[in-house]
Amino acid sequence: MTYQFAERVSKIRSSAIRDMLKITEMPEVISLAGGLPAEELFPTAELQAAVNHVLQAESAASLQYGPTEGYWPLRKQIGGIMQERGVYCSAEEILITSGSQQSLDLLGRVFLDQDNVVLMENPTYLAAIQAFEAYEPRLAAVPTDEQGMLPEALEKAIIAEQPKLVYLVPTFQNPTGRTMSLERRLAVAKIIRRHRVLLVEDDPYSALRFEGDELPSIKSLEDDWTVYLSTFSKTVAPGFRVGWMAGNPAIVANVAKCKQGADLHTNSLVQHILTRYLQEADTPAHIARLRVEYKRRKDAMITALEREFPPEVSWSMPQGGLFLWLQLPEGLDTELLLNDAISCQVAFVPGKSFFVGEGGENTMRLNYSNSSPALINEAIKRLARLIRPHLAA
Repeated sequence: MTYQFAERVSKIRSSAIRDMLKITEMPEVISLAGGLPAEELFPTAELQAAVNHVLQAESAASLQYGPTEGYWPLRKQIGGIMQERGVYCSAEEILITSGSQQSLDLLGRVFLDQDNVVLMENPTYLAAIQAFEAYEPRLAAVPTDEQGMLPEALEKAIIAEQPKLVYLVPTFQNPTGRTMSLERRLAVAKIIRRHRVLLVEDDPYSALRFEGDELPSIKSLEDDWTVYLSTFSKTVAPGFRVGWMAGNPAIVANVAKCKQGADLHTNSLVQHILTRYLQEADTPAHIARLRVEYKRRKDAMITALEREFPPEVSWSMPQGGLFLWLQLPEGLDTELLLNDAISCQVAFVPGKSFFVGEGGENTMRLNYSNSSPALINEAIKRLARLIRPHLAA
C-alpha cells in the first residue's frame, strides 16, 4: 500500500532510544540505554494507598472528564513544589500535561511556524528535537562546554538567528549529565531578558541531586521570558505520564487551547491519585532514597570505567540525574559498535542521536539508574572488551 503522508513526517527522526526498547527488554541484555528510573524504588505501597482512597472516596470525580488545565488541587501542589524551587506562581500559571514530553510538543504547536529558529545545546535531549521537528523549524546548535551552553555564543546566535525559542536542560542534562553553573544561569537570564526571547527550561532531574550545591532554576532568575517544564516521571512513576508547565498566563492559555485538540486533558484518575500521594506520602524521604541509590550506582559506573578503560577514553562526572556521557577517541563510531554490543548482551545509546546536525560519532550515553551496581560492573566489562581492540588499532 502507498499512503500520502504529510511531507513533515519524512523529516521527523525516529528515536534511537525508543527503537531499542524491544532489544533492551530482553532479559539477557544489560541495558545502559534507556533513561529508566529504578523500578524497585517506585513508591508502590504509598501509591496503592492513594489508589484505594481515590476509588473509595473520589470515584465519581476521578473517573469523569476534567478541565484541560488540570486538576486544581494538583496544580496547587505543584505550586508548592515550584516555590521550593524558587519560583512563585499561582495555579493559573500551571498546566498539567501528559508527561513533560507533551509540553514540548504543545510549545512547538503554539510558537513555531515553518523555518522559525530554535536554538539548542549540542548535544541535546533527543525527544525535544523530535517534538520540535514536527513543526518544521530550523534547529541551530549553540556551542557548549562541560558547563553547558556558552552565554556569549548564545547572545551571538540570538542576534544572528532571531530565534523563536531557546531550549535548555541546565541541570543534569540529558544526555551528558552536565550542569550549568550559577554564573552562566545568571548570564543566560540577562541575555533572554535583554533580547526578549522565550527560553524553554526543561528540568526533569534537579530533584535527583546527590552531590554538590543546589542551584536556582533559570525561571527563578528570569520569570517573564522563561517557561519551565518538569515531570513526576523521575521521582514517582514514569507510567503515570504526568508533567507540568509553568509560565506566563498568556502562554498557559494558548497551550491549553492546543491541548484541547490533542487529548482534552491529562488522565483524571492518575491526577487524583498523584494528588493524594503528594498529600499523604513522605515524598522528601522517598526522594532522599532515590538520591542515595542513584549516587551508589553512579559511583559504581565511574569505578568500573576507571578500572576497565584506558586514559584515552573520557566521561562526564554528573552530580545528579540519570546519565553519564562517554567520549572515545576521534575516528571511532559508536553506531557501528552498537550491533556488536548487542551481540555481547549490553546496550547503550550512540551519541550521534543527540546532536543537531553532524557530530558525536565517537560518543555514547550510559544510564546508571536502572541497573544494580553488580550489573553495571558487568556491563562496563563487556563494553571495555568490545572497545579495546578498536582503541589499539
